[in-house]
Amino acid sequence: MAKGLPVGTVMVLHALARGHRYGFDLMEQTGFTSGTVYPALERLEQLGHARSHWEDAGVAYAEKRPPRRYFEITPEGKTVLIAALEKYRALAPLDIDGVRHPLEARPA
Repeated sequence: MAKGLPVGTVMVLHALARGHRYGFDLMEQTGFTSGTVYPALERLEQLGHARSHWEDAGVAYAEKRPPRRYFEITPEGKTVLIAALEKYRALAPLDIDGVRHPLEARPA
């Protein structure tokens, strides 16, 4: 298991785990630009936490758009994500000047 995934990469992995599978969809889900999402996806693939494949060009042509590269989380990626969610869970509860932050981190 890789340690120390940046929080942005964890967010991309989390979006993959929730079923978001291609770049534009991942950008919408995370709020990140392509300059953040695609390097994160490449890193996740290199680490074995995600894999990808290109859709059939005929499908894209019929829908009058470029072919999409679809990504999915691997079993190892799920294990890494669970560990990362445990690590980052500690960030959510926060007291600032005696006022408790209202949001709590919950795994999807």
